[in-house]
Amino acid sequence: MEKYDLVVIGAGPSGYAAAMRALDFKKRTLLIEKNRVGGAGVTNGALSSKTWWELSREAAAFKKNLKRFNLQAPVYNYKEIQEEVKKAVAERKAMLEDHMRQMQDSRHAHLLTFKQGTARLVSQHEIEISHGAKRERVYAENIILATGSRPRYLPELPIDEKIVMTSDGIEQMENFPESLVIVGAGVIGCEYATIFSGFGQTKVHLIDKGDRILPFEDEDIVRVVERNMENSGILIHRNSRLVRMEIKNGRVEYELEYNDGGKEIFNVEKALVAVGRTPNYEELWDDAVAINISKRGIEDNDTQTNVSNIYAVGDITSDISLVNVGELEGRYAVEKIFGSPLRKLMYENISTIMFLNPEVAGVGLNEISAREKNIDYKVVTLDYSCIPRAIAKRNTQGFIKLLVSNDAEMKILGLKIIGNHASSAMQAVALLISMNKGIEELAECVHPHPSITEGIQECVRMLLGKSLFKPDAMKGKLSCRTNLSGVYEDILF
Repeated sequence: MEKYDLVVIGAGPSGYAAAMRALDFKKRTLLIEKNRVGGAGVTNGALSSKTWWELSREAAAFKKNLKRFNLQAPVYNYKEIQEEVKKAVAERKAMLEDHMRQMQDSRHAHLLTFKQGTARLVSQHEIEISHGAKRERVYAENIILATGSRPRYLPELPIDEKIVMTSDGIEQMENFPESLVIVGAGVIGCEYATIFSGFGQTKVHLIDKGDRILPFEDEDIVRVVERNMENSGILIHRNSRLVRMEIKNGRVEYELEYNDGGKEIFNVEKALVAVGRTPNYEELWDDAVAINISKRGIEDNDTQTNVSNIYAVGDITSDISLVNVGELEGRYAVEKIFGSPLRKLMYENISTIMFLNPEVAGVGLNEISAREKNIDYKVVTLDYSCIPRAIAKRNTQGFIKLLVSNDAEMKILGLKIIGNHASSAMQAVALLISMNKGIEELAECVHPHPSITEGIQECVRMLLGKSLFKPDAMKGKLSCRTNLSGVYEDILF
């Protein structure tokens, strides 16, 4: 029986990162994958959907400027766009696979082994690998589970991945549907609503059980996103409950019941069910292994499960399901097994992006989460129209919002940006949050000009009472407030 210092099950973003980090410790490592290297993060998840978003954004921007070119609105070729997305996925997948092949001729060749197959833990240290009729067992001193997740199914809905689809099927269509209903107004649902409305060839319906989409997000952010959605033709079904969905004559008929008791029936060409993801841990271990699980996934303590030598990372756990988080957890688990991490794994400084119109990026707390934690804070906002780079881009829709502690230290609690290039402005603030620093470091930084980060600097200067623009003279563009136990008060300088 082959013996390894570490066996990693799953070669998606978190498992791949874990295996590569183990090589830095000169540990004999086995990486097992039953499907495709890269996992959903590459093949039918983050990379593919964001490529669709980029192409949709380009299409929407072109349509917006048609008058400038004296052109009529074009009809986009679905097959061409789909092929471009496939090329992006193939590029990344080929890079990962080529890296694995070249590892066999590198100084790490004696350390890394890759096996294709389905893995199952038969004991705390033994793993059975199945590939067709072939079976083999290996021994692992340590194990990392990184088998990812899949779209969550609602059993009452007729999901066939052709007419009623999840994110696994939506990108396999043969043409733009003339109409599409999306069940779920969270991040995935809203991103796909943005994508299809951006091409301008699909009437999108979005079902929202609450009075607004993205219920975890601050209201001022949501107002901008909702307004843009409705301006692009998206029909948002607010305060609605899906009573029934059926496939009739190759189309989708669905019935909604509203909070006021009223009901309405709609007929569309396709449906997308976007109600979250489910961790892949079925059939992963025998009963004798007894790893604790919850409804959300494998329970872990700082990536370690209740079985001391078995770790869990990425979407299979009950933590945040993001590619960057999975990679972070994979690397951290290896450092915990074979070394001593410099600091405990923390999620407070993880940057996030929602690929909407416009994009929304954030790090740390937003106002909703700060209030839920009963944290008093100061919050400053600055409209994009005050930022030269946004003016140069001819798109000043959006704003920057910075939260700090309501004390003399003014430690950074969180940052939210909605607008063009939002995601490019996060990392300096993320670093300061991880260092538990205040805002002084940002105040006198020399930022490139023109850039969106200059807006963050102006926010900091507002908090310090030395901004270029004064909030009381630029009402509606700038604001600076305190929140004490839910009571807001303007700060005047």
